[in-house]
Amino acid sequence: MATLPAPGTPIIATVGGPLSSKGGRPVFVRPFFEDKAAAFWKLQAVGWTGYLVLRSVSSLSTSVSLQTIVPVIIESILGYCITLLLSVLYASYRGMPRVMGVLLTVATLVGASLFYAFLDAFSFSFMRAVPGVDLAAFLVCFYVCTTVLTGWSALYFGINFYLIVEEQIDQMQVLETQASSAQLAMLRYQLNPHFLFNTLNSISTLVLLKQTDRANAMLSRLASFLRYTLANEPTAHVTVAQEVETLKLYLDIEKMRFEDRLRAKFDVDENAQAARLPSLLLQPLVENAIKYAVTPQEHGAEICVTVRLVGERVLLGVSDTGPGLMPTKSRPSLSTGVGIANIRERLVQAYGPDHRFDVRAMPTGGFGVEIEIPYQREIPGEQAAA
Repeated sequence: MATLPAPGTPIIATVGGPLSSKGGRPVFVRPFFEDKAAAFWKLQAVGWTGYLVLRSVSSLSTSVSLQTIVPVIIESILGYCITLLLSVLYASYRGMPRVMGVLLTVATLVGASLFYAFLDAFSFSFMRAVPGVDLAAFLVCFYVCTTVLTGWSALYFGINFYLIVEEQIDQMQVLETQASSAQLAMLRYQLNPHFLFNTLNSISTLVLLKQTDRANAMLSRLASFLRYTLANEPTAHVTVAQEVETLKLYLDIEKMRFEDRLRAKFDVDENAQAARLPSLLLQPLVENAIKYAVTPQEHGAEICVTVRLVGERVLLGVSDTGPGLMPTKSRPSLSTGVGIANIRERLVQAYGPDHRFDVRAMPTGGFGVEIEIPYQREIPGEQAAA
């Protein structure tokens, strides 16, 4: 039987903006209830058709005659029409204060049951050519009609309550997603000021030393790096190939400062090129390696970036040949307080518990960080569409 209000009286208003898809429909609404009007008529038709079949079988089991089957058909049609009216009235009560709405619902149910029972008893009496409405027949009809309408009403309110709870859950999921995206954006934006500060400071030093050619070259490479990185949304995921290209742009800038002291090595599995990861995830690790491995050593250091595809997991590593962990200083941090902590937070926001982040001293000296994330392949045409 029907469990939704009639057309024009929706159970819950659809939510626009980020909570809805095209056409204003809720993003997470169950497919059957996407079109509430259609769902109402389907349930109404199926419910009352089933009721007619059951009542007909029960009546025909005692005797087969028009006097038996016609009242059952009339009863089902009356029930169908009365519940249509009930759906409209129930929907109008939803905007009222709770106590008043409950009282009006109960009063409406009792009134509808009395009216239904009277018409039902009258139809049975008419088919049997009995004048008036027999009290005993009315009481029996009242019991049956009250049971039917009470069950219909219970289903109506039960499914309405279920749909309201579902929409609230969907809205909470969307809000959580938006909060996660905002957190990711905040973490991503932390990196840019820090990197710009260091680079501009280096350019300023070159200008003071009157090394204008090198300063111009660094500015040009900085512009290329920013153009490349700012083209992506702060919450976007990029491919391993794009991340490696970004790192190479960044290292080209840093090589202007350190020249031969900075030696970079990339060991990237060809099969992992299309894997996706948060943009600029590895850049803070490379910057950390430059600060703690290249800068303090006269001969500099080698920085190695590795990417491996192992089954359905992607292993990312950044290691260096620097002095490693200092006994008196915790190395994994950047001067502005971002870096390792930033990456940890971004991984949590992007993958939840489905990731691994290890910081360790290398056996041959130096420092290394290894990240393990699930393999998510680039969708063909996705970047072009963006």
